[in-house]
This record gives sequence, C-alpha cells and structure tokens, in this order.
Amino acid sequence: MFSLSEENYLKAILHLQKTSKSGVSTNAIAEEMQTKASSVTDMVKKLSEKDLVIYKKYQGVYLSDTGRKTALQIVRKHRLWEVFLVDKLSFSWDEVHEVAEQLEHIKSDKLITELDKFLEFPKRDPHGDPIPDAKGNFHVANKTLLSNLSKGERGTLVGVKDTSTEFLKYLDKNNIALGKTIEVLDKEEFDESMLIQTGGKTLRISPMVTVNIFIKQ
Repeated sequence: MFSLSEENYLKAILHLQKTSKSGVSTNAIAEEMQTKASSVTDMVKKLSEKDLVIYKKYQGVYLSDTGRKTALQIVRKHRLWEVFLVDKLSFSWDEVHEVAEQLEHIKSDKLITELDKFLEFPKRDPHGDPIPDAKGNFHVANKTLLSNLSKGERGTLVGVKDTSTEFLKYLDKNNIALGKTIEVLDKEEFDESMLIQTGGKTLRISPMVTVNIFIKQ
C-alpha cells in the first residue's frame, strides 16, 4: 500500500519517462509536481527504499519494474473512472480529470475489475489515451500531430496532447471532437497556422492548437 503522494510521484515519473531518453531529473519532477526540488529528493529516497524507483547520479530517476507496474495501475484506474464519468454520469471531457485524480487512489482491485467489466472493457479514455489492462499492457496507436500534416491531407482526430480544461472547452466550442475527420485546406508558411474543415465547418486554428491534436491517417 502506498500513500496518495507516493502514487502521484510514480505517475508523474511515468509520464516524464515517455519523453526522456535517459532518467528523469529531479528538477523535471519538481516542475511536474509543482513542488521544490528538495521535496522531490526526499520522496525519491522514500520510493527508492521501497524499490519503486532507481536513482543514478547524473543520470536521473528511473521507475523499477515494480514502480512501473504500480504507476500503470494508477493510470488504468484514472482512465477507467474518466470513461465512467463521461459515459455513465454525463460529465463532459473537460470536467473529468480532477475527479478522476481523486478516484484513482481507491485501493480495491475488485472494484476496478468490476468497473472495467461494467464499462465493457474500454480501450481508450475520453481524451483518446490508451487504458492499460489489468497486467499493464496497452495498445499504442499509430498517430501523428495535426501540425505535421500538409495542405490537402486529412485524418481522424484520435487524441489530444493538452488535456487542460481550457483547451478541451476550446475544442468543444469549435466542434472539434474525437472521431471526427479533419482536412487541412491551407497551411500558412509564416506561422504554420491552418485552415481546416471538420464536421462541415471551416475554421482557422493556430499552431498552439495543431501541436496538441493527434491525428490518425
């Protein structure tokens, strides 16, 4: 059994490891957790004593096999609860993250197993992210950022990089949603803003938007 804080650190390190070719620095963890580097050092020591992380001087922090499995189960619970909130309680996709942050720390394995079954074993959460199975396995979709597409290309929106409430509300406001086809009608050379068509609507979007939308072609 691990504390809420320990679980949050494991999840943060798992997230940071995705974009790190080496170990995760304590400064990066501090920024992700919005805390002081000294606090991170103390927590890394605790996690290391529990064999959840491996710390190598000048190389950073790595999740151990046990740490990775634990982190993936936290992610699994979080994403299953997001599906439940959207599909069964009619939450919008911009409302679920903070609630799921609380629910993900429930310790009952039976509850999560039954929740998965109740939801008919979903593969992706409301933001398009894969849901690990009970063994921590998940399917990684072949996707690219909308910003990588050229004029005349199209694809299906399969996920978002930015899951902030503000960004998701922006997408809702402009009727940009998972599963919809997006066609690039024009792309400005100057700032790489795009004129797109989706859901029968044409609109211009900024690079800040295009670098946060995942497309499957």
